[in-house]
Amino acid sequence: MPTLAQLERWFERLLELMVISLTGGMALVVLMAVIYRKAGASFVWYDEVASIMLAWLTYYGAALAALKRAHIGFPGLVESLPPHWRVAAVYLGEIVIIGFFVLLAWVGLEVLDVLEGSYLISLPDVPIQFTQSVIPVGAVLFIIAQLLSLPRALDEARRGVHHEVLPELTDE
Repeated sequence: MPTLAQLERWFERLLELMVISLTGGMALVVLMAVIYRKAGASFVWYDEVASIMLAWLTYYGAALAALKRAHIGFPGLVESLPPHWRVAAVYLGEIVIIGFFVLLAWVGLEVLDVLEGSYLISLPDVPIQFTQSVIPVGAVLFIIAQLLSLPRALDEARRGVHHEVLPELTDE
């Protein structure tokens, strides 16, 4: 059975592959759209597909950031607490974050039900449910990322690890 560190590493590679693929795919779509538009034959589906790819990239990139604990947070606040409060603060933060993403996944599934039978305007063979599936899928990926990285966050809170802070700007 794989260790937690191995699962975390595998999940990180999966998310990196998804983010790299989406970034490359989006760059290719935009490049092709520019070339075709300059040639006088623009794609009718470009705007719709590019915005969907950007949304997917945002959700999957957020899950990758969560796994690396690089999302918006307050590490300085946790670090400033007395040692016995740090772990409690991490747990409280996890409850809030995971609770939000459970709610987002649930609402995302509700949205998919509402969108049943709807299709993209420019690509009528593509169901909108497929394009919007990123909401519950991204939320679940974010939850998995939080849970996989939680032991590391708890260990850092127990040890009082200080995170790197950006140096202040100076007039040198």
